[in-house]
Amino acid sequence: MSRSVHDSSPQVRDPRAAYGRVRDAHLDAVHAAFEDHIGRMDWSREQIERYRDQRLRALLGYARERSPFHSRRLRDLDPSTATVADLASLPVMTKQEAQDEWDTIVTVPDLDRRAAERILAEQPWFSYTPGGQQIFSSGGSSGVRGVYAWDWELFVSFACLAWRFQAREELRGPPLPRATRLAVLTAGEPPHASTPLFDVATAPGMDTVVIPARAPFDEVLAAVAAARPTHLVGYATVVGRLARAALAGDLELELARVSTNSEPLLDEDRQAVRDAWHVPIHNLWGSTEIGVQAVGCGHADGLHVCEDEVVLERVDEAGVPVPDDEPAARTLATGLANRTFPFIRYDLGDQVTMLPGQCSCGSAFVRVADIAGRRDDDFHYGLCTVPASAFRHVLGTDPRVSEYQVRQTSAGAEILVVGRPDTATLTSSLVAALRRHRLPDAEVRVRVVDRLERHESTGKLRRFVALDGHPGH
Repeated sequence: MSRSVHDSSPQVRDPRAAYGRVRDAHLDAVHAAFEDHIGRMDWSREQIERYRDQRLRALLGYARERSPFHSRRLRDLDPSTATVADLASLPVMTKQEAQDEWDTIVTVPDLDRRAAERILAEQPWFSYTPGGQQIFSSGGSSGVRGVYAWDWELFVSFACLAWRFQAREELRGPPLPRATRLAVLTAGEPPHASTPLFDVATAPGMDTVVIPARAPFDEVLAAVAAARPTHLVGYATVVGRLARAALAGDLELELARVSTNSEPLLDEDRQAVRDAWHVPIHNLWGSTEIGVQAVGCGHADGLHVCEDEVVLERVDEAGVPVPDDEPAARTLATGLANRTFPFIRYDLGDQVTMLPGQCSCGSAFVRVADIAGRRDDDFHYGLCTVPASAFRHVLGTDPRVSEYQVRQTSAGAEILVVGRPDTATLTSSLVAALRRHRLPDAEVRVRVVDRLERHESTGKLRRFVALDGHPGH
């Protein structure tokens, strides 16, 4: 399979070239693992559950021995005999706790939070540590800034989970065009994990091109038109808008397949994609912490849970599992492939609904309904629209901002931050971001606060509050 068109560089000392050489080896590992992962799609329920339990026991045993944080949590559990049902005896692991206890969770001796932050601050491009880890950060849907470590095998697992359904369908389907190209609509640059994860060729001879999705839409539209991809992957709202542009005659593409991620895939966006291109849609639900949690097969409604690499628990407010046919307050996840930074009974915050029956695609992996999750509303200033991502990219990647809330004002925004940021620099960066989105005279005020007010009953943060008082979902 070919490499990304932007990865090749002859400059020995170019950090992109150095990263690219290691990434080429990493992609070879991904492609070598595809056959195994595609084969898992035909497993029976018995095979899935047996493999999942073995992976769970291996993770629990490793985490108890190597992580002081998990050693305390697992002291009353025997990893050698544990099952999914036994996880209910463990306390819930929260987003804030994962960041506060970073150094007691990580299992690599020469890696701690300070070293991870230094890597994020000093790397000019994506990079690997000498131990093969990659460090990412994200503001996340909750507004709590997180720092994450992916090891070599973890990335292989995540990439296979993200692409195996699509790869299987293309092996079974009609021949692809001779020349294929994947357009990847993601953050496009460090420290976000989306670019390395989705910039993966899945067919022989496929090229890939990364297009920053947070750019003004007319720039995204022009870049996609110039790339002329046969495959498209990216943020659901951006893909939906491209589909509507195609329906309006502003974009001509002949696509074989579309994949969406990072945001809820709303019915209007799904329908626009179907009307514009008449191709299968593979929606993905994931997180930087757990990786890929569930993926749509392109045949029927819902998403297949990646049960071979993740355990999902639907629980009530007290963290007690509920039956599949009952509503749940939240979802907890245990990532079976992450040994460098284990997430065990981690609170994702999303609410999921189980779908009954076996899918028409033939896979025995259980399904959940498409995830509603949270959706941040764009801010509208007259005829100008500023996406939430314009704020999120600046605020969610500043290591001195631990949490934030954006409140729209008539001429810009008031931003409450928890942490110790350089407010002048932060303000300047936000004004520049808004200017790029056609709001030239934006008034931005950054105010440091001790804490942010959360919803009285749910504890959720209203992270983006539009001028009319309605928050993002």
